[in-house]
Amino acid sequence: QVQLVESGGGLVQAGGSLRLSCAASGRTFSGYAMAWFRQAPGKEREFATVINWSGRSTYYADAVKGRFAISRGNAKNTVYLQMNNLNHEDTAVYYCAAGRLPIYSESFYANPGSYDYWGQGTQVTVSS
Repeated sequence: QVQLVESGGGLVQAGGSLRLSCAASGRTFSGYAMAWFRQAPGKEREFATVINWSGRSTYYADAVKGRFAISRGNAKNTVYLQMNNLNHEDTAVYYCAAGRLPIYSESFYANPGSYDYWGQGTQVTVSS
């Protein structure tokens, strides 16, 4: 059974930092890109960042660029999201996703439908 399990969410003050983790299991994820999406209350799920299988290519949404950093563990089945300088607009449930997709095009990597597997989400709340 394929599982993506996120951890590391919580409550943080504006300007603070959090590091999310996502551990994937249940199959080999060779060739899979992994991404973070987020969904705020009353809003659609939105793309935050993606990393390719090798870890050499990453893309970020404008809203998080320069503040968030995605990375991949040596075993390739773990992905991290370092979030710095958080603000109230970053409050959301953060979801990890995995999929075999070309990440050279935003139409692919920013589309939730491009991903095969999803985690259950972890809440991040930024207090102002």
